[in-house]
Amino acid sequence: MGAHTIHHVTAVTAQIGQNLEFYTQTLGLRLVKKSVNQDDVSAYHLFYADAVGSPGTDMTFFDWPTIGANSPGAGTVSLTSFRVPGESLEWWEARLEAAGAFPETDRDELGRARVQFTDPEGQRLELVDDFKIPGGSSNPWTDRVPAERAVRGIVGVDLVSARPTATSRVLTEILGYTFVPGSEGTFETSDDDHYACIRLYDPEGQRVGRVGAGGVHHVAFRVSDDDELSELQAKVEAAGLSTSGYVDRFYFHSVYFREPGGVLFELATDGPGFASDEAVEDLGRHLALPPFLEPNRQAIEAGLKPLPSMA
Repeated sequence: MGAHTIHHVTAVTAQIGQNLEFYTQTLGLRLVKKSVNQDDVSAYHLFYADAVGSPGTDMTFFDWPTIGANSPGAGTVSLTSFRVPGESLEWWEARLEAAGAFPETDRDELGRARVQFTDPEGQRLELVDDFKIPGGSSNPWTDRVPAERAVRGIVGVDLVSARPTATSRVLTEILGYTFVPGSEGTFETSDDDHYACIRLYDPEGQRVGRVGAGGVHHVAFRVSDDDELSELQAKVEAAGLSTSGYVDRFYFHSVYFREPGGVLFELATDGPGFASDEAVEDLGRHLALPPFLEPNRQAIEAGLKPLPSMA
């Protein structure tokens, strides 16, 4: 893969029903996988993405109803950025205002128009004009938002690093990002089909943050296949960072590591994909479990509360 752009962003919610409504009804994303946290099967793991669950379009959530609120600070992801057609920003501002999402319009450091807002639990998000952004070939979900205004994928994230210089080395020397000259801390990567922008911030005396409801648990970067995953794992470990080793998530394969600034990073393969166990037209309709959890389906389903219908 030419560029290690964003594969997905995984966040935390304590209000799963409210979360489902906002991301599907207001933002117009498709629920492409209704599953469980493979390390905590008492919790839902919901995946919102484009119409077919393309890598690079999904924001996912762990359902932890008893967790405290997110605490911003060093070692956290402070914002997730989505791309939309630029001519739709005024429409989105009105839609988000009606939803009580506190939209604010301005331009980012690179001069791109954007709308910043929050989800119902205070998760910081933005929609950015993708007119001059490379790639972006997704399959918009048009159930709630017309194709000409629909979210087209994730552009990037903002990182608050306890060690910005060390984090920048991970971005440039391991993940292949390039510092944008003249910027305060913006890094980009791209190829013909993909693009990502990471904004890196110094906490400037802030205390260490704590992940909670309304915050991001980890950010995943795309790799093409298991061979490339192995190569990147070796680079991470050669840099003196510990990794989880190879983890089979069934829908993709992963390696996790905590970068020096405190944020949990994941490397994730593009495949096998969300259609591995469901037809595309059925994505997100039923509880999907990877094969190693399937024998425990009855007990797992008994421990989950029903989700509201979004019909």
